[in-house]
Amino acid sequence: MKIGIIKEGKTPPDSRVALTPAQCKAIKNEFQLDIIVQPSPTRCFPDEDYLAAGIPLSDNLSGCDILMGVKEVPISQLIGEKTYFFFSHTIKEQAYNQQLLWSVLEKNIRLIDYEVLTNENGQRLIAFGKFAGMVGAHNGLWTYGQRSGVYQMPRMSNLLDYEEAKSFYQTLSLPPVKIVLTGTGRVANGAALVLRDMGIQQVNTTDFLTKTVGQAIFTQLDCEDYAARKDGSDFDLHDFFQHPHLYKSIFAPYAKVADIMINGIYWDNRAPAFFSLKEMAETDFSIQVIADVTCDIAPVSSIPSTIQASTIANPVFGFDPSKKIEIPAFSKLGIDMMTIDNLPNELPRDASKAFGEQFMTHILPELLKDKSEVIDRATITLDGVLGPHFQYLADYAAH
Repeated sequence: MKIGIIKEGKTPPDSRVALTPAQCKAIKNEFQLDIIVQPSPTRCFPDEDYLAAGIPLSDNLSGCDILMGVKEVPISQLIGEKTYFFFSHTIKEQAYNQQLLWSVLEKNIRLIDYEVLTNENGQRLIAFGKFAGMVGAHNGLWTYGQRSGVYQMPRMSNLLDYEEAKSFYQTLSLPPVKIVLTGTGRVANGAALVLRDMGIQQVNTTDFLTKTVGQAIFTQLDCEDYAARKDGSDFDLHDFFQHPHLYKSIFAPYAKVADIMINGIYWDNRAPAFFSLKEMAETDFSIQVIADVTCDIAPVSSIPSTIQASTIANPVFGFDPSKKIEIPAFSKLGIDMMTIDNLPNELPRDASKAFGEQFMTHILPELLKDKSEVIDRATITLDGVLGPHFQYLADYAAH
């Protein structure tokens, strides 16, 4: 088996990598696998680091069996008859990647999506989510600092790694801002880690809603804190996951007291949005900054003002809920939206190392088996047809 690490081709370029130089060397030595790396001027680990680890470089990866990237591969760069690992962003029938799926099928590519590599309990085995949450929380507080002018923070992308960020947090003095964090998974827990490292006190939902304190605080919401059955029956987590369309949002009390919202949930398209544009335009809507790490694009989204993904270069746009239009960032008339969809790329070295460790621990052994349920569950396409677990994409894949 020969593995190729592809150069990221999506614009703007991503500097993360699926395997670091040290990890490539370890795989080569332990598993006797050949690895070739496509040269890249934007990767967080320079080409020289791979050469120093004994990993050859080549622009030509046609001899590789497996090609590994991070973001979607541009259609023009796809090589037919290969096995690809990358985040395809097709499993929710995203319109902007429909042609990518068509091309993958036409080229007889075996597409294995990291997002659906799970164990038998449906838990993800590999993800950048923790780092998305970490950077999302940092950026949410950075945005509020830019908006209020009360404090200044460096961008995470301008810091070497998270250790440097933690050193800065020791010097940070925050106003008594109130932050509501949604979710309890990798993304949200990564965000909570950063908030705690900033010295922000975590409080329960009752205290968050009813008490005034003289320091920065945050509360972390589980599903039952922001959603309830429409028929008034008791909340049941399994039922919510299976039938989210039977639920309504009960987030409104938090929107009336929070200054910042950090959205770290995994959102089902059938689930209720947290609030409507009409509710956002009301005078008692208190949220001034939304860091939408989830970043599903409206109108099919948990945050109706996430009308586009922002970028690391231009991280924030303003949104006027009354006029339902984008306005300049940091305007008092609007709500500031931080919706970067590749947040881990602001901590690329930390994120790449952690991701590669997960791949080596959980995925590579499965890949070396003759038959793997883990790999089968994540195979979106194979031999020009949809994998057995992705037949629901049939209409989306047809053209």
